Amino acid sequence: MHTAIVVLNYNGSELLKHYLPSVIQHAGNAEVWVIDNCSTDNSVDVLKNDFPNVKLVINQQNTGYAGGYNEGLKSICADLYLLINSDIEVTPGWLAPIEQAFIDDANLGAAQPIILADQKRTHYEYAGAAGGFIDTYGYPFCRGRIFDNLESEQTAYASDIDCFWASGACIAVRASAFHKLGGFYPEYFAHMEEIDLCWRLQAAGFKIRCVHQSKVYHLGGGTLNYQNSKKVYLNFRNNLIMMGRLLPEKIRKSTIFKRMILDGISAVRFLLTGKWSFFKAILQAHLDYYKHQEKITDFRKNHLTKFEDLDGVYHKCIVADYFLKGKKTFSEVIPQQTQTSHNG
Repeated sequence: MHTAIVVLNYNGSELLKHYLPSVIQHAGNAEVWVIDNCSTDNSVDVLKNDFPNVKLVINQQNTGYAGGYNEGLKSICADLYLLINSDIEVTPGWLAPIEQAFIDDANLGAAQPIILADQKRTHYEYAGAAGGFIDTYGYPFCRGRIFDNLESEQTAYASDIDCFWASGACIAVRASAFHKLGGFYPEYFAHMEEIDLCWRLQAAGFKIRCVHQSKVYHLGGGTLNYQNSKKVYLNFRNNLIMMGRLLPEKIRKSTIFKRMILDGISAVRFLLTGKWSFFKAILQAHLDYYKHQEKITDFRKNHLTKFEDLDGVYHKCIVADYFLKGKKTFSEVIPQQTQTSHNG
């Protein structure tokens, strides 16, 4: 299997200096590529001078995570793409279990390693943790992370699991499937694009998996800080667009209506706690979702939509579980005996 490890970079010269050496050291037989997303700092010079063996693609404009990868990957030929953020530190032996999972299972479309927090290495990291799930109203959560509650690695999710989505911070995707489905949806710019892709992969018959024998560390917030109002806007807008694109018609309108009510409650909560910029971000997200209806309609004309029977769908409301019932951990939400592990 020909693997390409691909880092998307935008103005991340300092991150590259710190994190890229571990990627190179533990790349095995894989090629290491960096797609520079039209950086305005000295990233390209750093790559050419400090990492001359890393292959480089330079995009002519910054089209975000989705568009940047879509454009850059056109120049990279491989069987398996391993797309990682510029703030990921990999560990010895991280790559082989992921490659083997794809060799063993022709139906595996995407996968992720266990993702731990770089600044608190005893705990799972926000973006992906030990595999991504989604509730009935489109709220993503993870094995190891419910909303802002990050579990300790001692929780020991020591098994592979077929899940709904793999984290875009470190996602392995079968190249043929990626291109067949048209790659990431570029209108997102950033956030939710990996969930959208994994949803479409599952609808096309592929599996999504967390490979527990592979481990990486993620700094997080390297592009947009978690408390950035633009991040709030993109997450809320893109989540609505994703549901509009991909939910089956029989449940689409009712589900989105209920989700928008929950979003409204979140907006009021932000307003009452003095987070005015977050309130405005949610309002703008909803307005821009309505502006996206023509593109949603065009997509749905030619694409199959599935949801209820896909792996990693939680058929309840994670918001109610967390805020009303006090369920803060994944095992409280989905008891161990009901979790579906993949044993090869």
